[in-house]
Amino acid sequence: MFSYLYQFLDSFSFLVLAVSGLSIIFGMMGIINLAHGEFIMLGAYAMTIMAKASVPLPLAIILAALLVGLFGFVVDKLVVCRLYDRPVDSVVATWGISLLLRQGILILLGPSLPGLTTPMGTFMVGGTSYSIYRMVLALIAVVLLVLMYWLFMHTRFGLHSRATMQNSATAQAMGVNTAQMYSLTFTIGSALAGLCGALYGPTMTITPTMGQAFQNDSFVTVIVGGANPLIGTALSGTVLGVIQSVLNITMGTFFGKMGLLIVAIIVIRVLPKGFSGLVESYMMKRKNR
Repeated sequence: MFSYLYQFLDSFSFLVLAVSGLSIIFGMMGIINLAHGEFIMLGAYAMTIMAKASVPLPLAIILAALLVGLFGFVVDKLVVCRLYDRPVDSVVATWGISLLLRQGILILLGPSLPGLTTPMGTFMVGGTSYSIYRMVLALIAVVLLVLMYWLFMHTRFGLHSRATMQNSATAQAMGVNTAQMYSLTFTIGSALAGLCGALYGPTMTITPTMGQAFQNDSFVTVIVGGANPLIGTALSGTVLGVIQSVLNITMGTFFGKMGLLIVAIIVIRVLPKGFSGLVESYMMKRKNR
């Protein structure tokens, strides 16, 4: 029984941490960041390089997230800010950025970077060993969801961001600097991507293409969750985490990945706006009663 719980927490944390940055950018700006996986990769590289330079691992993780956030801010100012109202063009532009980052890291640092050992060791349950660090990642994923809720529901930034997400023209007419909100959103989303890469860096082989594993699951989770970055991330992470964990244990990792894709296809057909669209529709009906 514990193996199912452990696998669920592992899948849940992976999906939530991987999708958080992408869901915020997509929900707020309507932009699909095809360089999301490469931003995660940059976080893993930055954390690993700093950790090997004797920077304590927690500090290296935080600094890596901040560096990728800063990089995202620069990318926004140079490229993305010109494409706020051109989502199709932004897809092409971010795809080009992803290619440049992947090939640039390959040229500068080679095909792989010697990684770190997974910290914190293991614990035993029923004769089977489990990673303590994986459990910490699950806790971090829950804390991240709580912090996102607080940021969007109880801060001035959150108020302005929700107004911009619902109707940017009206928000701008009411005095909200929507361009600044978009820039901050892209920066925060980039930092969250860097945080994901930094957190998973000690558990993976560090390569220029490692972001693709995160990006594929991220897009599936965003599709299932819908545009709302709060409701969608929490619900899709939970539902897909359960499905993937059960399939991984009973049928193998391949079928776990296939299960996610099948669920995404079903949700697109039945719920075009995802889980968050269903929840928002239900809440609207209750409000109108």
